[in-house]
Amino acid sequence: MTKLACRIGWCAFLAGGMWICSETGLYAGAPPVDQALKLAPVQKGIDYDRPTPEEAAKCVVTPIKEGKLSGWTVQDSNGTLLRRFLDTNGDNLVDIWAYYKDGLEVYRDIDVNYNGKADQYRWFHTAGTRWGLDLNEDGQIDVWKTISPEEVSAEVVAAIAQRDLARFLRVVLSPEELRNLGLGPAQEKALAERLNTLKDRFEKLVAQQKVLDASARWVQFSGHQPGVVPAGTQGSSKDLRVYENVIAVAESGGKHVQIVIGTLVEVGQGWRVIDLPSLGGEEPSELAAGGFFFRPAAAPNARMPGGAGVGQELQKLLTELEKLDQTLAQTQRAEEKAQLHAQRANLLEQVAQQAGNPQDRQLWYKQLADTVGAAVQTGEYPKGAERLAELYEKLKKAQDVDIAAYVRFRQLTAEYGLALQNPKADFPKLQAEWLKTLEEFISQYPNSPDTSEAMLQLAMGYEFAGQETDALKWYNDLASKFPQTHAGKKAAGAQRRLQSVGKVLELAGKGLSGDQVDLAQYRGRIVLVHFWTSWCEPCKADLPTLKDLLERYGKAGFTIVGVNLDNNPEEAVQFVKENRLGWAHIHEPGGLESRPANELGILTLPTMFLVGADGKVIQRDIRASQLDKELRQLTSEKIPAALKP
Repeated sequence: MTKLACRIGWCAFLAGGMWICSETGLYAGAPPVDQALKLAPVQKGIDYDRPTPEEAAKCVVTPIKEGKLSGWTVQDSNGTLLRRFLDTNGDNLVDIWAYYKDGLEVYRDIDVNYNGKADQYRWFHTAGTRWGLDLNEDGQIDVWKTISPEEVSAEVVAAIAQRDLARFLRVVLSPEELRNLGLGPAQEKALAERLNTLKDRFEKLVAQQKVLDASARWVQFSGHQPGVVPAGTQGSSKDLRVYENVIAVAESGGKHVQIVIGTLVEVGQGWRVIDLPSLGGEEPSELAAGGFFFRPAAAPNARMPGGAGVGQELQKLLTELEKLDQTLAQTQRAEEKAQLHAQRANLLEQVAQQAGNPQDRQLWYKQLADTVGAAVQTGEYPKGAERLAELYEKLKKAQDVDIAAYVRFRQLTAEYGLALQNPKADFPKLQAEWLKTLEEFISQYPNSPDTSEAMLQLAMGYEFAGQETDALKWYNDLASKFPQTHAGKKAAGAQRRLQSVGKVLELAGKGLSGDQVDLAQYRGRIVLVHFWTSWCEPCKADLPTLKDLLERYGKAGFTIVGVNLDNNPEEAVQFVKENRLGWAHIHEPGGLESRPANELGILTLPTMFLVGADGKVIQRDIRASQLDKELRQLTSEKIPAALKP
């Protein structure tokens, strides 16, 4: 433990950036140079000046005092800055630890919330632009607030070389970031499917790869200039800055290696990876041709076999498609939109037929099915359901099972959505027919990737209809057959939720304030577990009742634990502050698809569990209006007479 003097005495610097001050001074005045130089950055791999013992003997520690700001600098014999330790808010605790290289600050640890622990890490000048956030103050970066494309590629190289999944995932586009990109339904779904497989694929890659050894280092970034995908492209609502065909050069074992990073997208002040990198002997130019966002304009044509005439025909179709997309984005009249969607479907089918290999053909058919299905759901192209039915029959006759199943599921979903739009719809009848349709799809295509989603919708349909035995059967089948899919994980959680009464509810996670919240710590108290978001109107409508119940029954052993499912934690924190919700709230990334939500299969909001003093669930789907009666019975002997309703 290293000790440094502060204005009221001494400070002990612990792992993770913690400083503890004592009222009794260990050192008089400034800290000794050797002690100041022993402090090191929380993050590893920082290139900063480290004087030799001989050089350190000539260094000088100089106090700083400017208003509330105080601290010390360490300089060498030439007056060059080596370190700077600052207390910026006048609380006698150091909250900035800065490190220098050749007189320039290259890195600092920062304690933003002034609790004695570093929670942010920043790189400067020749060290780069990175800015990392440590949400739980454990010394590990959780989120990159700022990171350049070059630095992302370096992080990918380091993650592969060190077999570090967490490091790789920190530069991968998160589900929350994906939802905020404003992509059209088809692109968002395609990208989500790709991202969902990254964890398993990365682990397989690092287990098998022999290209990068543990000491491999990033050397260079290679990529053409970034481009902007304009709002309106394939139904997107925002401009998107994209780097396609990114390649990193690394040095490993004395040899230079090219790693194809692929596509990077800009998120806030940083950039994110959307796919697994490629290693090995493949030609980078061939691998790079598969860009996600720029692919429609070039990649399929580049890979077309045969003569120039075929390629020219495909390029002509792609040019028409691009122009039509621009027109569609600017069109407002319903009839014109429907006509344009029909034309677009024709073009996409022609492009699919021109594709040079089965993989490209499937991609174009999927885009056709996704965009037409989405247009039906929004009411812009009602006849799109018929178009999908025609396409399905063609693909079925061609015995292309995988893509036929893909189109079929979107056709059925579009027809159901169209039926629901009818103001005279018989909803109970439609729901019964929909469940039957889903069962038929599952029976016909048991191994289709969409079967897991069909099974989830089927189980949800039975649950919402009050047929919990049937719901549990399908949740169980789904969780058993597709355990690694999103739907499978949600189903496993739904099983746990439906069977939770009388069982101990285990629930823990990071709190909105950065601490750990564990339901086990509330044993001996009656707890309402409340799943909510700041945008859920029924959730907000319940809050006055919950606050009133907490005030009335709190002394009798009742408390509340919230589980917030907002995508943006800052919005949740602000909402809690403005509405004075004085109880703990778990929040983890992912919103409705976060770990806490999936572990209990949360499908609707609000969802509330009433948990007894023994930790066992009393009710798993209680309403705010029912709580007063329940709490009165549970706490009748504990409530002071003056507080009884």
